[in-house]
Amino acid sequence: MISVVGHTAVDHICKVSHLPVPNASASILERTISFGGGAANIAVGIALLGGKVSLVSAVGGDFIGSAYDSRMKELGINQRFFIAPEKHTATAFMFTGPEGDQMTYFEWGASCLFETEKAPSLPFVHMATADPGFNVQVAKQAGFASFDPGQDLHRYTADHLNTILDSIDLLIANHHEYAGMCKTLGIDRDELISRVPMAIETRSGDGAVLYDQGKEHFIPAVPVPCVDPTGAGDAFRAGFLTAYAAGYSSEDACRIGVVTASFVVETCGCQTGLPNWQTMVRRYGEKFGPFPSHGPKRA
Repeated sequence: MISVVGHTAVDHICKVSHLPVPNASASILERTISFGGGAANIAVGIALLGGKVSLVSAVGGDFIGSAYDSRMKELGINQRFFIAPEKHTATAFMFTGPEGDQMTYFEWGASCLFETEKAPSLPFVHMATADPGFNVQVAKQAGFASFDPGQDLHRYTADHLNTILDSIDLLIANHHEYAGMCKTLGIDRDELISRVPMAIETRSGDGAVLYDQGKEHFIPAVPVPCVDPTGAGDAFRAGFLTAYAAGYSSEDACRIGVVTASFVVETCGCQTGLPNWQTMVRRYGEKFGPFPSHGPKRA
């Protein structure tokens, strides 16, 4: 069982004419409301790929019995939810400019419960966006642990990051988040990567770089027409974690991650284009050749 910790949210995804400077405005060209939340996106992706997954998250009274709730139950996701009946589920407002650059505003809503609830002990866990203190608790108790600070990076202190880095097996982040962590910690990128057994840097349309056992592996992206990049990183994590837990090598799991991510950018919505395992395998063959074998399961 793969556990994923972090936000469940409703996404407002907007394409804008440009990303404005302070005290200026821009036109919203398109707007889509969809299921989201970094942790929930990853959990849905894992479930669609056939993995067994538990989602540790917080939701408001508006979630119970909703279409989103029903969707998760249909997929067999084990919901380990903290519930705040008087609050609404977290909401994300994402704005994408013509060059693919993004700005995100996040309203925590029921996710404030992460600040007060006790973290569970989990044997194989990915910590996505959530309260820093909660993720520190998770990391210190976990068996295998991976960490992705996401849009909540600005909430982490150096003490938070140091404790988590000392406890995890895998760090996954994009190049902007690596730069942010380095700034908070006062170290350079190489030193940050050396702090963990395995690290992955996602680079949007340029693929990903895996650092494992002192070796660096570049994993190219799968070229597809990009409608909207929102959710591609979460899809990569879903593909990687599903494959790695199933016993695939870290390098093969990264390739499965970039293939999974390629489906999401073809549509608008973080979960809309997520593939099942068979669909992912077909595209993997088109890009990378014969599908690899795997070793013993890790989760």
